[in-house]
Amino acid sequence: MNTRQIILDTETTGLYPNSGDRLIEFAGLEMINRQMTDNNLHLYVHPERDIPEEAVAVHGITLERLEEENAPNFAAVGPQIADFLRGAELIIHNAKFDVGFLDMEFRRMGLPTINELGCTVIDTLAMAREMFPGQKASLDALCNRFDVDRSKRVLHGALIDCELLGGVYLAMTRGQFDLMDNTVEEEEEVHIVTEIKRPAYLKVIKADEFEAADHEAYLDGLDKAVGGQCLWRIAKGSGAKA
Repeated sequence: MNTRQIILDTETTGLYPNSGDRLIEFAGLEMINRQMTDNNLHLYVHPERDIPEEAVAVHGITLERLEEENAPNFAAVGPQIADFLRGAELIIHNAKFDVGFLDMEFRRMGLPTINELGCTVIDTLAMAREMFPGQKASLDALCNRFDVDRSKRVLHGALIDCELLGGVYLAMTRGQFDLMDNTVEEEEEVHIVTEIKRPAYLKVIKADEFEAADHEAYLDGLDKAVGGQCLWRIAKGSGAKA
């Protein structure tokens, strides 16, 4: 797997990108082959409007702070963000929110949207709801479920939330990659065995129809857990059952 992935989060002045709210913080952490790289982007952005108190209570970012730090407006950093995201697979918790704000900001400048940049999106909120139906799916709840340390998180913040989401995503998908690793090892072992002539007294006993059905049922459970086709079936090229 060589896909360039970016764990992404934003903070904003409010909840509604099409009603005047603006982006005020962007963070993206790059990951390749499930390993974090040093190619990250973290920016504070002046929203060119006020920041309501209820929003400040969530993320702690005030207009005064942004002005003291000479935060640029989005027009100054939009091309940099677009170039950073181009062609990547974005990992976002509640992706509709962040993509909505980024697309709004990009359109204001005449820049390509997330889709037009060739990005694909993995929404970990949707993943969590599929994996744990009826359970809490907030980032805090997932940190607790997967033992991801969130002790440093006092307020919401794009950078700290990206760091936490990275740990959660790796934990949520670890089983898929462990299974693929095992599959590769088993394939290598079978390849070695086929080069050795089997003694005539050793019989090959194939699974009967009941054992095969149990195996397929187990794979169906894996498909349901990952919300698609499990890696065992992908590796074997057998396809998921209908």
